[in-house]
Amino acid sequence: MNPSAKIAFIFPGQASQYPGMGKELYDEFKVARLVFEETDQILGFPLSQLCFNGPEEELRLTENTQPALLTVSIAAFRVLSSKGVLPHFVAGHSLGEYSALVAAESLSLSDAVTTVRNRGKYMQEAVPRGQGAMAAILGLDQDRVQDLCEEVARDEVLATANLNSPVQIVIAGTEAAVLRGMELARARGAKKTILLPVSAPFHCPLMQPAQERLRNDLAQIQFRDLQFPLINNADAAEISSGDDIMDSLIRQVSSPVRWTESVRLMITKGVGLFVEVGPGRVLSGLVRQIDKRVKTSNVEDVKSLNETLELVEPLE
Repeated sequence: MNPSAKIAFIFPGQASQYPGMGKELYDEFKVARLVFEETDQILGFPLSQLCFNGPEEELRLTENTQPALLTVSIAAFRVLSSKGVLPHFVAGHSLGEYSALVAAESLSLSDAVTTVRNRGKYMQEAVPRGQGAMAAILGLDQDRVQDLCEEVARDEVLATANLNSPVQIVIAGTEAAVLRGMELARARGAKKTILLPVSAPFHCPLMQPAQERLRNDLAQIQFRDLQFPLINNADAAEISSGDDIMDSLIRQVSSPVRWTESVRLMITKGVGLFVEVGPGRVLSGLVRQIDKRVKTSNVEDVKSLNETLELVEPLE
């Protein structure tokens, strides 16, 4: 890898495992432990114990999942920064955008934790359980997926929600429309379609009620200018000014996550290493689908931290 290559920290919006996430970092590093303790105090209940011990069904409730993922990601970020490793750019997938903003010092941990807990509640309540759905379409490009959404939506809602990679697009909408979309995608050559185990149809027009409720919360927050530029979800554009953040986060709720464009933009700006900061390696896999030439690593426990530190040593 080119020693002059830049580093991007990317923050996940989902986890591959739930109970147990963040426990090693909590046990090993004081800076991580302080993040969990602060979050517990902010929320008024032991979120840390929910992260470590579950029960999983409670941890997977959106209003708990969102602050839990943010807390684990920021704990991992604080450990990395304590080791002298900082990014040139930050980006987050969906919820991960809030983690990225905390890392960039535009948003306080207190404001972020409170906001994402409400965000999860608003998104959950926007569509009654069982009426919405999301599905991953593998092997069809964005234009073809967009066309089939328009074709099968009829008088219901069906839209592209996550533009994850050139070969993975997630659709969201009413359950019946999503099922029709999956069927047509297979008929048109999709390698695979996967109905996702989510509690609501995120990043589509059905989230408009949640978007309006969140607008009121975000209006109470003062966003500071960013210490590291953010590549945002709604536009795949570089943001450094705190004045631009609120509108971006509002639109993010019902807009597609433009992840492919975001990663490509960072690569054009010289990023050669993407470090996934938080639980799981989902984003690392998507980055490799987008461009196999760049390197990826992740930080979610002691082993992955040490592997990442070895990888970034030549860049220091």
